[in-house]
Amino acid sequence: MKPTLFILAAGMGSRYGGLKQLDGLGPNGETIMDYSVYDAIRAGFGKIVFVIRHDFEQDFRDKVLAKYEGVIPTEVVFQDITSIPEEFKAKVNPERKKPWGTNHAVLMGKDAIREPFGVINADDYYGAESFKLLGDFLRSVEGRKGKYCMIGFRIENTLSENGGVSRGLCEVNAEGYLTGVKECHGIEMKPDGSLIQVEDGKELPFPAGASVSMNMWGFTPDYFDYSEKAFVKFLEENAGELKSEFYIPTVVNDLINAGEVTLKVEQTPSKWFGVTYAADREATVNQFKRLHEEGLYPAKLF
Repeated sequence: MKPTLFILAAGMGSRYGGLKQLDGLGPNGETIMDYSVYDAIRAGFGKIVFVIRHDFEQDFRDKVLAKYEGVIPTEVVFQDITSIPEEFKAKVNPERKKPWGTNHAVLMGKDAIREPFGVINADDYYGAESFKLLGDFLRSVEGRKGKYCMIGFRIENTLSENGGVSRGLCEVNAEGYLTGVKECHGIEMKPDGSLIQVEDGKELPFPAGASVSMNMWGFTPDYFDYSEKAFVKFLEENAGELKSEFYIPTVVNDLINAGEVTLKVEQTPSKWFGVTYAADREATVNQFKRLHEEGLYPAKLF
């Protein structure tokens, strides 16, 4: 069995000001996704599924998918605001423009994925070690249900020099299993090396060395069934809301609290980077250049 990698590529980076997913940042115009696909292939993944929007499908096929032909099988699914059960469509706020969040995006892969699968963001660089941890875990849970994982990153390895970031603070028990994820905002490092977060307009200390979620998950296919039920409940309460979103950590937290699943936190030594802000772009370009120069990636990925 080879696991599948499911890449969430439907969002537009509002702070960045464009489609980060299609931005060439590597020495030969590679996108961040290209590095994820390359690392996933090395880690033994057998297929890549992308969730995108219809409005940039052709651009995506021309600029992204074409380079993977003959390298690894790919498939595209679509996230759309109308991709909800029929009985809720009349209840949707007519002014709502955005789809329903990250776990709604995951649901779009139900008909394309039958094996254990990883979920990542399109615009985050996770590192080769992270994909190896994820691939090894997914192979170990083939044929099982309710055995999930999350790749945990050390908070210091995930910060931006250009502003505060939002991260999911992982609560982990002595056996290394997730007991909850708390969303924290405005996390940054002060000049003295201390970490702070912003909560209700106040600066509060943030724990050094904490494990945080960067939206790199591992699931078995039963997660789709759990998600469908949770999405119906979400829509019953939020279908008419303008901005409410159906997030992966919310579903995971509920399943853990109900005792339905276990979720192992696999701690990675990798350093995350990406383009949270437009000012991050130059540093990201330089990071990829350095990784190639150090021989961690070949001159040309594909």
